[in-house]
Amino acid sequence: MISKDDIRNALKQVEDPQLGGNLADLNMIKQIKISEDAINIRIELKTPKHPQKEDIRNKSIEVVQAVAGDNITIHVQFTAVITSGRDNKAKTINGIGVNDNLLPNVKNIIAVASGKGGVGKSTVAANLAIALGKEGAKVGLMDADIYGPSAPIMFGLRGERPKMTKINGKGMIMPMDRYGVKVISIGLLVDEKQAVVWRGPMVSSAIKQFVSDVYWGELDYLVIDLPPGTGDIHLTMVQTIPVTGAVIVTTPQQVALADAKKGVAMFSTGAIKVPVLGIVENMSYFTPPELPDKKYYIFGKDGAKRICSDFNIPLLGEIPIVESICEGGDVGIPALMGDDEITKKAFSDFADETARHIAIRNENLDPTKIVEMVR
Repeated sequence: MISKDDIRNALKQVEDPQLGGNLADLNMIKQIKISEDAINIRIELKTPKHPQKEDIRNKSIEVVQAVAGDNITIHVQFTAVITSGRDNKAKTINGIGVNDNLLPNVKNIIAVASGKGGVGKSTVAANLAIALGKEGAKVGLMDADIYGPSAPIMFGLRGERPKMTKINGKGMIMPMDRYGVKVISIGLLVDEKQAVVWRGPMVSSAIKQFVSDVYWGELDYLVIDLPPGTGDIHLTMVQTIPVTGAVIVTTPQQVALADAKKGVAMFSTGAIKVPVLGIVENMSYFTPPELPDKKYYIFGKDGAKRICSDFNIPLLGEIPIVESICEGGDVGIPALMGDDEITKKAFSDFADETARHIAIRNENLDPTKIVEMVR
């Protein structure tokens, strides 16, 4: 009679290509049930959508069948759990013990940043959040671009205001819910015609409130749309909450690529040490509707690939130039909620790659900690 240990040993021959290890060592085998004529195996994946799922299924059946014999039917079932790369334990900062446990029910925090404005960072952040939600994850989006908030327009929330609620006796802001994503932005709290003329400390205070005074609840991913450049808001964010990883947005032009390198360098610096999940190249190419197999590289080609090679980080995606992306964002219908299949696939593939590299990061690196800046 075959044993569960026999099956686990057989499944050591099955690799998860995403995480670079076998199912047994990665603790992905969650249940084995053996009966007279069947073996039922439950495997737990680490991402909402796994492109090699069927390959894993077929290989698992093959190796278990080899030790169980042809008279036994092998059934492989998949579930998915999203792992966390955050450190919410007590810590000491500047000699003071801190255990505020901010956002304890948020598994992963993704910072979306760019070295300069105008590269479509907010569009990328919005569609990343929606794409992750479409895969079944619980997702929030924090619009941390205080001086130029765009989430209310992109999500069709102009003129709306979030409600308040009481959580354990404390007044909390409830984020708006749109397209399956919880959204908060300074643009939902002030009149859109009113300029936010604040000094750095006030901006930092607002960012901290978005963390401590907004009731995010349970989230698999919180996407943070940071302002362009490298400054106060970025430092406030990494000093307030442990960020799982950063996504850098660029376009193919040399001036954008030069600034993208600064974004990578900021998160990689020894004082911050937030893992850079990869780069996404927006406005990468143009494909005419009448020539769906053609790609015209209007702003240059392979710029993001060269940065990825220089810094040894992944290229997460290439988003095409499509008129509907701009039009949809302007009327509150993001590209993933539109009809252009090429654009939807580009954003979906980018989100899948991002989720995959978060899982790899969580498997192989220590949890990110709150950054302690030494002056």
